[in-house]
Amino acid sequence: MQGRAGTVICKVVLLWAAGLLAGCAEWSESSSTSLTMTPSASISLGIRSGDALNPIIGGAQRAPGTALESDTDAVTAPGPLMAAEGAPADSPPMKGTQEERSVDDLYDPFEKPGEQRAADIEEYDPWEPFNVAIFNFNRKVDKYVLKPVATVYDKVVPDEIELGLRRFFHNARFMPRFMNNLFQGKFKGASIEMGRFLVNSTLGLAGYLDFAKEVFGWETTDEDLGQTLGRYGVKPGRFLVLPIPPFVTTVRDLVGYIGDIFLDPINYLVFPSIQLNNAPALIGHTHRNTITFLQFGVRAEDVINERSINLESFQGVEDSTVDLYATIRNAYLQKRAQSIRE
Repeated sequence: MQGRAGTVICKVVLLWAAGLLAGCAEWSESSSTSLTMTPSASISLGIRSGDALNPIIGGAQRAPGTALESDTDAVTAPGPLMAAEGAPADSPPMKGTQEERSVDDLYDPFEKPGEQRAADIEEYDPWEPFNVAIFNFNRKVDKYVLKPVATVYDKVVPDEIELGLRRFFHNARFMPRFMNNLFQGKFKGASIEMGRFLVNSTLGLAGYLDFAKEVFGWETTDEDLGQTLGRYGVKPGRFLVLPIPPFVTTVRDLVGYIGDIFLDPINYLVFPSIQLNNAPALIGHTHRNTITFLQFGVRAEDVINERSINLESFQGVEDSTVDLYATIRNAYLQKRAQSIRE
């Protein structure tokens, strides 16, 4: 009797152990699958002055495997399956494939970790046929012109120089950010912007190094006129895609973008595309062709440099998204709403 009972107990233990091993194997396989399907993880808002997306399809920073640091505007981009990792045990199971989820529940590839997405963001896009046509045109320009140039540029220019140029351009656009902090009553942000500009323009070699952040810890969010208008209750208006900067925008943010051009003294004192009577300028107002050539060259360098920083992550976002236009639109509107609330 005891021998028969022992045999039964052994069989039960063996069955239990086999079931446990099978369950572990199944869990391990599903976990590894979810990690494999996770898209590229680092996105940045490429054009400044409120253009929270890259010039052509929304802007992105290099994937985390590269040597680039995340010292400006870098945000993590969790894919649809990433949320399952570490989710509570009672969370409802995720349904559908990754492609189905990317269309039905548009995830934001520009969302920071732990960031709350704005509820019920209105995607007002009555010009969608026009926007989609321009969006597809921009993607072709990126595919056949900008990306190949940026790829060669990336092979020639070291990563640290690329980041230094990004910081330089960001530092040079200090005045619109400073003024919009004042317009919004963010006096602490305005003082930080002023301190950053003075320190980085001197000790940071004209902004090539972010000395203010690395040494003093001075850092603040970028403010622009589109955010200022939104803070005072102006609605975004229609979503808009253009073949020229700011590329992806809304009617309100386009007005703000133009306004920021007038707030930037570079356009008066360095490259005087806006003429003021008796105002001193680095280049005389009469040299219109020289001014236009230099403005175009600086802008092209900025765009190519930013695109070269974003090569891998751009590809990751494109590969992991079915309806790229709708995803970029959703991400842009979410990001702008978030920046206005902050």
